[in-house]
Amino acid sequence: MTQAVDVTVTGRVQGVFFRAETQAEAYRLGVSGWVRNDPDGSVAAHFEGDSGAVDAMVAWCRGGPRRARVESVDVRDAELTGATGFDVD
Repeated sequence: MTQAVDVTVTGRVQGVFFRAETQAEAYRLGVSGWVRNDPDGSVAAHFEGDSGAVDAMVAWCRGGPRRARVESVDVRDAELTGATGFDVD
């Protein structure tokens, strides 16, 4: 089953390679979508793909890369966009 979610990650998540590591993990899991830094210091992302892979991507975000300190991960169901790659904005 294909699933899509929008995620907002807060904490120390900018300047710690969160976006690059998210892209690498998405490629590893076969998840499409995008990730970006938001002006409020959070990281926003859209993940879509196999439900198990999307769930694994969200679980990865709860820890993030080694230097990150994740405080919260807000997950919302989203519409599928048909994304075929994973972009870093």
